[in-house]
Amino acid sequence: MATIRIPAPLRPYAGGNSSVAVAGGDVSAALADLGQQFPELRQHLFDGEKLRSFVNLYLDKQDIAKLQGLATPLTDGDTLLIIPSIAGGGH
Repeated sequence: MATIRIPAPLRPYAGGNSSVAVAGGDVSAALADLGQQFPELRQHLFDGEKLRSFVNLYLDKQDIAKLQGLATPLTDGDTLLIIPSIAGGGH
């Protein structure tokens, strides 16, 4: 199984967990499993079937967008990080 690390702002929707073990052979399947475990979390990650634009996913410190996207394969022991983009700046 792979592990998905949950950032602090999303933990209330994941039962307070900082990480969750998920099943799935690729990122898409792992996210589907996460969504089944925590349906309330899914709406914060997806807009319909599409990953929200401000949600970035990293596999072992590599942006999955630079790998194979949601089709990026996962193996046992992999850690997937959810990193929400933060808007800001200006005074």
